[in-house]
Amino acid sequence: MNSSHTQIDITPLCYEFVNGSCPKVVYPMFLRVLLYLFFGSVVILTIFGNLFVIITIVHFKQLHMPTNYLVLSLAVTDLLLGGFFMPPNMLHFVESCWYFGTLLCKVHSSLAIMLSTASIINLSFISIDRYYAVCHPLLYHSKITPLVTVIMIIICWSVSAAAGFGIIFLELNILGVEEFYYENIACEGGCVMFESPPATIASAILSFYFPGVVMLSIYMKIFRVAQKQAKSIQDAKCTKNNIKTMLNKEQRKATKTLAVILGVFLSLWTPFFVCYITKPFVAYSVPPVVFDTLAWIGIMNSTCNPIVYAFFYKWFRKAFRIILSGKIFQPGSSRMNLFSN
Repeated sequence: MNSSHTQIDITPLCYEFVNGSCPKVVYPMFLRVLLYLFFGSVVILTIFGNLFVIITIVHFKQLHMPTNYLVLSLAVTDLLLGGFFMPPNMLHFVESCWYFGTLLCKVHSSLAIMLSTASIINLSFISIDRYYAVCHPLLYHSKITPLVTVIMIIICWSVSAAAGFGIIFLELNILGVEEFYYENIACEGGCVMFESPPATIASAILSFYFPGVVMLSIYMKIFRVAQKQAKSIQDAKCTKNNIKTMLNKEQRKATKTLAVILGVFLSLWTPFFVCYITKPFVAYSVPPVVFDTLAWIGIMNSTCNPIVYAFFYKWFRKAFRIILSGKIFQPGSSRMNLFSN
């Protein structure tokens, strides 16, 4: 009896003198320092990498085209993840407690849903843009106009914000299991993304699995068409056809790069969503550290996107050098040719 009482006394709590406080996991100091250094580096790389993408697309007039507007929207999503979601998530992961209050916990959870949904919708619209560019090039400029692109972006952010903040603040995620949640899950110092089994299945299918399968199907169609175009391009002989060849080469390069962006997104987020959709059916027995680690692997997709642009696009590397050198502040810098050697 006495040993049991002693064990309760030495159990670390998020709030030592508050009833109903969450238990706290205390990591060794060296591990905490390493985690803060790692996650801090990820946050800085995510913020500055996506900031460079945004500045590049906004500043250089040569990049003002529908595809890049969608890439810009995706970069804004990644920047918001890096600037507003990652830092408190880092503290929550390392300290294993949430010290920012209930309201900010709801905002944090809403941002998680909103920004992950915005990412997948942005990628969906990018796949539609690439479909018309490669499969129906003659219809591309009439179908994918700047106005259509703006409408796509408005739809993306409106749906994402409604989904993120609506689900959490209306408590649709715990509809029907409120009693279980407040008795077994909720505690002071905790900020858990909890959803009932029906809500989990619905959100996983709508936010990841369905659009993921659709986008993969679209890109498979695109690459089949691109392969046929590549064969026909080899037969081009006249100058006019060579000009078309150059244009098609640029489109293929953009399509390949954006397909890699999609591949990175799916490979990094799939482990999390597999765990996410199975969690309710294993009595929520997945250890929090495993779930949170998989979530971090997923959100590090926002760190990878600018690296992919830098690896595949010469014009992005050139723009990066112009920004770092300060030439971006020179008169007429917005009209620089990024595609010349």
